[in-house]
Amino acid sequence: MPARERAQWALAVFLSLALLMSPALWNGFPLLQYDTGGYLARWYEGILVPSRAVVYGLILNAGVPLGLWPVVLLQSALTVWIVALMLRAHKLGKRPWLLLGTVAALTVCTTLPWLSAILLTDIFCGLGVLALYLLLMRGDLIARWEHFGLIALIAVAAATHSATLAVLLALLLAAVVLFLFDRRRIRIAGIGRGLLALALGAALVFAADYVVAKRLAWTPGGFALSFGRMLQDGIVAKYLDEHCPAAKLTLCAYKDELPRDADVWFWGTPLFDRLGRFAGLGDEMEEIAIKSVLAYPVLQAETALIATGKQLIDVRSGEGVVNDIWHTYAIVERFTPQLVPAMRAARQQAGDIGFTAINRLHYPLALIAMALLPLILWLAWRRLLPSAIGELAATVMLALLANAFVCGALSNPHDRYGARMVWLASLAVALAIVRNRGPARDISPALVS
Repeated sequence: MPARERAQWALAVFLSLALLMSPALWNGFPLLQYDTGGYLARWYEGILVPSRAVVYGLILNAGVPLGLWPVVLLQSALTVWIVALMLRAHKLGKRPWLLLGTVAALTVCTTLPWLSAILLTDIFCGLGVLALYLLLMRGDLIARWEHFGLIALIAVAAATHSATLAVLLALLLAAVVLFLFDRRRIRIAGIGRGLLALALGAALVFAADYVVAKRLAWTPGGFALSFGRMLQDGIVAKYLDEHCPAAKLTLCAYKDELPRDADVWFWGTPLFDRLGRFAGLGDEMEEIAIKSVLAYPVLQAETALIATGKQLIDVRSGEGVVNDIWHTYAIVERFTPQLVPAMRAARQQAGDIGFTAINRLHYPLALIAMALLPLILWLAWRRLLPSAIGELAATVMLALLANAFVCGALSNPHDRYGARMVWLASLAVALAIVRNRGPARDISPALVS
């Protein structure tokens, strides 16, 4: 590569990183959220808590000596790498300014930089989906060493959150079905690499949990979160009304005091604390969640469908990026006091970050991007767009649906869960627009290594 071209690539990558880190750089400290403290505390507390993966907690702790900035840099660098691979895999490689332009468009028009600049697992969900797509559908256009990098990224992504693992599993199962019907589109080697990546992710969960908690266990919390959605939909109240006191459940004595909001139940009511929180009620919430599915299958299906639909359109940016995250503040002050001065001096802690104006742009563009995915698929089927773009659109559609079901029906709809994935739709639309402007320069597998 000539020196001038190397300089162009270096500048494009540097500016792309700066764009993706810009919210944190403007803030003066990596962005924090309600759940950040729960991840950070895993190493110090040595216990497992619901939905707080130890793997991501270890990543956070590795960045503590440098003020947690290495975590933001890592998340942003992985994002730039994946976007660059996506461009190359769609025959748009060797164009550094296109990489910068794509990252700039995603920075302005989507929630992406707010994902890469926050200390949260959400960025890994979208990156994991794209990494799996590259392994399964575009593996012949990336170098061998990049296969190993994608496998490692998928494994870490799957290990950072059970919902991410579930979405990736859904995509892999869809790939297996497609392979059975059309072996020209997917190779068995790609499926094997995807399976290896998810197996490594599961192994990472068990290994990290053993290192911290000294026992082989999965990250807890699945049934409790489903209980929360059923509580909000009135199913828990119906079950308790019909089965108490014969069921001999602790909650029978408090059934008239239960809130109809899952977030209030888990994080805002003294009753949950008084009854022992997840440790005290975990088994009971699991029992009610499972038995209520068997007792009311039609009602469960109806409410799950409604929750999935709501999650599909709950994609606003910035949920939880607020200044009243007292649990996270307490964890930082207790275990990493050296970070407190910089944290307290950040704009977020002064209440200077708001998303009302941002969502006037992000929210409608996100809905439009999702609505365009079926059109892109249809245009590719009619051969008016490259088939690879159609495959990408189909992958993103399936990922969005899987994410909406996992986070909406099995947990509880939140904008944060939708926003972490919806930028993939915008990326697919951007690639479709660029490829439709004219013939792109083909890149052979030999050139990408």
